[in-house]
Amino acid sequence: MAEFLVQMVLEQFASITRQQAEEGIRLIAGAGQEVERLQSNFLSIQALLDDAENRQAKEDAVRVWLAKLQDVSYDIDDVLDEWNTKLQKLKIKKAEAAFNPLKKVCFFILHYLSCRPLVMRYNIGVKIKDLDKKLDIIAKEKEMFNFRSTMEGNKEIKRPTTISDIDLTQVYGREDDKNKIVDLLLGQSSCVQDLCIISIVGMGGIGKTTLAKVVFNNDKVRTHFEKKIWVCVSEPFDELRIAKAILESLTNSAPNLDVLQTVVQNIRQNLETKKFLLVLDDVWTEDPKNWENLKLSLTCGSPESRILVTTRKEKVANVIGTTKIISLGALLEDQCWLLFRGIVGKTMEESDKLMEIGSKLVQKCKGLPLAVKTLASLLHDKETYDEWEKILQSEIWELKEIEQEVFRPLLLSYYDLPCTLKKCFLYCAIFPKDYNIDIEELIRLWMAHGYVKSKPKPNKDMELVGKEYFETLSMRSFFQDFEKGPLEIRIRSCKMHDMVHDFAQFLTQNECYAKEVASVGGLELDSISVRHSRIKIQEGASFPSSIFTRKTFLRSLMVDCNYGANPKIVLSKSVDQLAYLRSLSLNKCSIEEIPVEIKGLIHLRYLDLSGNDKIKKLPETLCELHNLQTLDISSCSGLRKLPQGMGNLINMRCLLNWGTSISHMPKGLERLTGLRTLLFVISDGSHGSKACSIECLRNFKGLQDLGIKGFGNLTDAAKVKGIELINKKNLRDLIVHFERSNNAGHDYEEFLEALQPPPNLMELSLRNYKGNTMFPNWMVSLNKLRKLTLEGCTNCEHLPPLGKLSSLEILSIWGMWRLKRVGNEFLGIENDTTSAFSSVIAFPKLKHLQFIGMRDWEEWNYDITKRGDEDITIMPSLETLQISGGRKLRSLPNHLRQMSTLKKEFLFCPLLDEQRTDNSSSSSASYQLQQ
Repeated sequence: MAEFLVQMVLEQFASITRQQAEEGIRLIAGAGQEVERLQSNFLSIQALLDDAENRQAKEDAVRVWLAKLQDVSYDIDDVLDEWNTKLQKLKIKKAEAAFNPLKKVCFFILHYLSCRPLVMRYNIGVKIKDLDKKLDIIAKEKEMFNFRSTMEGNKEIKRPTTISDIDLTQVYGREDDKNKIVDLLLGQSSCVQDLCIISIVGMGGIGKTTLAKVVFNNDKVRTHFEKKIWVCVSEPFDELRIAKAILESLTNSAPNLDVLQTVVQNIRQNLETKKFLLVLDDVWTEDPKNWENLKLSLTCGSPESRILVTTRKEKVANVIGTTKIISLGALLEDQCWLLFRGIVGKTMEESDKLMEIGSKLVQKCKGLPLAVKTLASLLHDKETYDEWEKILQSEIWELKEIEQEVFRPLLLSYYDLPCTLKKCFLYCAIFPKDYNIDIEELIRLWMAHGYVKSKPKPNKDMELVGKEYFETLSMRSFFQDFEKGPLEIRIRSCKMHDMVHDFAQFLTQNECYAKEVASVGGLELDSISVRHSRIKIQEGASFPSSIFTRKTFLRSLMVDCNYGANPKIVLSKSVDQLAYLRSLSLNKCSIEEIPVEIKGLIHLRYLDLSGNDKIKKLPETLCELHNLQTLDISSCSGLRKLPQGMGNLINMRCLLNWGTSISHMPKGLERLTGLRTLLFVISDGSHGSKACSIECLRNFKGLQDLGIKGFGNLTDAAKVKGIELINKKNLRDLIVHFERSNNAGHDYEEFLEALQPPPNLMELSLRNYKGNTMFPNWMVSLNKLRKLTLEGCTNCEHLPPLGKLSSLEILSIWGMWRLKRVGNEFLGIENDTTSAFSSVIAFPKLKHLQFIGMRDWEEWNYDITKRGDEDITIMPSLETLQISGGRKLRSLPNHLRQMSTLKKEFLFCPLLDEQRTDNSSSSSASYQLQQ
């Protein structure tokens, strides 16, 4: 997207200018005028890009012009990034020189002698001059299109107006949603606010307006309300226009009024004490101030009045004070089929072959009613098999009718996005259809391509900004099918609706390229236009030879391999051809060696080598990739150590090294102060000065996800205190492995107490802890903790008072062999009958409870049933209980036996078989212990 690229290039210029001033270096000798002209041309183009972006969907010439601008912008960004990298190398050498007096002298001599030749060697000045000429031509070409600047209000695009009338014979499905909304409209008000507002939320074309019309014209609804009003709100939000539309509907005459106050007073007079239904269709504004006057005018009606809103954005529903959100998903396939047949008519029913094609076309629409209607209308007058087959074999986004009808509502959602979010959305065209998108991976890829940056005010890491971007796109229905792993609190993956994916492909045209390779050398890339490519290699196929033999301008290369595939990727041959990559993923590609030539990928920010278990080492030249932000080497089980120069990767934010054989962290890692995700491996002492001490974790103040392996190797608890975990305010996930210690006198309790994570921690996992007790003072202060895992704590004889953790949702306990009894200590409730507390709830938010491998556990009951005069409530939110390997456990406590809604799973618990309870529904979800 040219708009974003131009903005990124201008930011690059500003960054380089700032760094040059700090370092006291000239940019490029002899190209100063060209640099100034480039910036000037970009600034003049930037003001017109909103209009150009809006017009490209209808004007092919504008689309071609934007494509040329985009190509040049990419090239300039590459050159500026190259120069930026030189500056970073200079900083690293200065930092090294500061620690070594001899290096310091050498550095200044070399810098004086070689700075100018260095610039000339990379021909940056020559490249700048050449690109300046190309951009100058593009800047002059813009005049022929008469683009309007942003200030002229060119962002407004024509939006369809809706009315309440509907042909009910052409409506299929949505019965459950319709009945739910009708019940909400007709039922007695349970609203705690003045207005009862129901919002229908869903993506463009999903059928929100149609459903609202069906409800509006329902016979029961028609007779229930004294006044019914339908207003199409759309964008831009005009408070006076909407108020006049409401008044016109109430009075059946167009008001000749131009003062909002007068219109609002008239509305109040007409609605006084009346029971009304107001439908506000297609609402976009997220500014609560826009609603204030209108809402005041509507509070005068009967308490049984209702407002029904349709919107694509969940944030809108929240802003206007929605009482109930109805999220609209895809239409069922059989209902889509009925809709399709109703529009196509008899032509299809007379031919079995056409019926078969029609069924496949309906499947392509993935439950999007607007797409079904559009395709059915397109086929209505086509009678031959060839005509139908041609449409079936087409990429759906290439059909003109789909572009004009289905993509129109999606374009409205797209144009409503800020520039950065547009680019984040378009990048998703790199994924195949129906692909499970890993959300954290997606955010890291956005970061790698510069779509997400940190925010200085307020101070917010780019990972958190990326999460906000994802949530915004999700709330606007660009993503769906969100999934968590079992016993997870975080959403891990999502998908895009096929039509949304087609829309992204339509907008990116050939820039993003996702294909399968089923044969040897079976893929040819357009070396000019393709910038992002995802290739899936089937068994028996190999990596496309065109990557080895032709220079590409790829910025992303993601390679997926089917099980059994060996793509035979020879990285040493392809580095020169992939010189512009920002992200490279070679997950499970049977890579055996990373070549020293990898240092040539100077632009690389994201490198995924995970699952290549034959990699034994990484070359030291990898540490010359100074822009690298993410290095994923997880599940590289053959990898035994990291390069010693890791400290030079000064932009590293995420080191994913789970499932490796790495035995220590190299000295110099402490310089990577930007790290946000890390598994730190504590040395067993055999690596001497080459190993980084655990105390270096003190430098990583912004850590968000931290694992510590080999914690049992430590001999001094003071070193644990020295890492100052309590001061890491952004830490949300902590995993600590206590293995590797054979010291009989090791004081595990002291080391655990010294750990002391911050109170806002959300997930904690303690593994292979060998102490007899587990009750550090800090544990009950973790009032934000939502998930706790205790695994392999074989010597513990008592459970800590976990019932005091007010936010805990998931508790998983594995292999606590010596535990024999669970009682009141687990709830965190002392025997204090004189307490003045009005009520006590143990585990107030716990949803999932799991005990695995508790071989000596015999008893689970509570002696204390009251606190003061009040009963103790235990686990009122519990949904699932799993016990496996509790062979000696004889019974469950009363509160669990009497929770009939609780889903229970018992494995290898022979004495508990007789205690199993039925999982049938019950109105009681919790049980209060009675004395």
